[in-house]
Amino acid sequence: MTEHEHVRVAVIGSGFGGLGAAVRLRREGVTDFVVLERADSVGGTWRDNSYPGCACDVPSHLYSFSFAPHPDWPRTFSGQEHIRAYLEHVTDVFGLRPHLRFNSEVKLMTWDAEKLRWDIETSSGFLTADLVVSATGPLSDPRIPDIAGIDTFPGKIFHSARWDHDYDLRGKRVAMIGTGASAIQIVPAIQPEVARLTLFQRTPPWVMPRVDRAITGAERWLHRRLPVTARARRGLLWGIRELQVQAFTKRPEELGLVERLAKRNIARAIKDPATRARLTPDYRIGCKRILLSNAYYPALAQPNVDLVTGGLSEIRGSTLVAADGSEAEVDAIVFGTGFHVTDMPIAERVVGADGRTLAETWKGGMRSLRGATVAGFPNWMTIIGPNTGLGNSSMILMIESQLNYLADYVRQLDVLGGRVALEARPDAVTAWSDGVQQRMKRTVWNTGGCDSWYLDANGVNTTVWPGTTTEFRKATRRVDLAEYEVLRAPAEKPAHQGRTKKKAGAGA
Repeated sequence: MTEHEHVRVAVIGSGFGGLGAAVRLRREGVTDFVVLERADSVGGTWRDNSYPGCACDVPSHLYSFSFAPHPDWPRTFSGQEHIRAYLEHVTDVFGLRPHLRFNSEVKLMTWDAEKLRWDIETSSGFLTADLVVSATGPLSDPRIPDIAGIDTFPGKIFHSARWDHDYDLRGKRVAMIGTGASAIQIVPAIQPEVARLTLFQRTPPWVMPRVDRAITGAERWLHRRLPVTARARRGLLWGIRELQVQAFTKRPEELGLVERLAKRNIARAIKDPATRARLTPDYRIGCKRILLSNAYYPALAQPNVDLVTGGLSEIRGSTLVAADGSEAEVDAIVFGTGFHVTDMPIAERVVGADGRTLAETWKGGMRSLRGATVAGFPNWMTIIGPNTGLGNSSMILMIESQLNYLADYVRQLDVLGGRVALEARPDAVTAWSDGVQQRMKRTVWNTGGCDSWYLDANGVNTTVWPGTTTEFRKATRRVDLAEYEVLRAPAEKPAHQGRTKKKAGAGA
């Protein structure tokens, strides 16, 4: 990267969101862009999460781009290594490598109101951009809780998303902290190797059977020879999940049957009634993400596994103390404690038109227009922004909807011509966000009786989309200029003219 390089678009991150944005920009005829990546390869969360047993809980044919179908998925639910290989494949097929800037972590992005551009400082140099697409993702920065005495632990500590492959767990006493999506995959993967595994559970998850199998050679041959069959498979997977949305968003009581099936899943592997009770959640299924595993409960039933239900409260040297006072001596601690989702660190590095950071703007809660743009931050767009997460389907569907919005955003800038920027109007952001929160009131995520990572520090669900992917696709089909202020560089407008408020638009 040359110093003070200028590009039309700077994309931050090279996971599904960043690579998808790059492909869409090229399809729109935009080639003057870079993809800034802090690591040395593409993949995002599927590069960072390489822990034992790491796999996706969304079927492979749905967890891939519609514009880049992959007929050779080896399993119905693919492992991390296959998903990462797929993203490398997408990078090569669509000619994205010349646009990649590895080892270029964004340190600061500042809006220049006079020049209508973003000044970007990275770990490898400086550049400016007319438009920024932030695709860092909500599952990119691990969160390790502030545990008293953690500095006194003499053994090995690492987060599931920063797995230390040089550290051999065989024969070790290992503590697994947390019972989320990563933990239920790690536990059965390492249980046979470790001397003793102590699982610190604060809240038990609902775990359903994982209907996983190898995809046969005949199926793959058919998908290669007749691509319509792969599209039909994807469509069926999508349609089933669309039909499920009503239960999550409007009629949580309908999830009772699923809850009973989940309880049977516990009972099949856990014979001790007291242990079953400790593993049975007291909240409505779906309030937290429903997890999938055939091996989690059988692993917990093994004699070298201890279940601690008090949660970790203190560390005294090599002794871990739970909230209920129980203790465990361990050699290594693996934190499966999630990520900074509602307090993403990237927000502290984005300085908008009024000199405030995005983190300051979002101090009372993340709010955006259509999950993409924020008042006070012109020509800045986020992929997987506030309230775009899903509780039962593939995030790739939401990402592709946001790519449609990005494409039309670029077209609108072209139509307006000259040095121009679009800034989301505060009233449009408020109307959209308030509407989302109104719909959220009936959902299982708000009424199910749990405390999940979907909720921010104020108890507001700023993470999940309370509707179908079809609804979101319609809402992000095009940019409505009535929801934006059109900003022009000083030299391109009369001296007396301030911000131009554009009311006419295509409508969303």
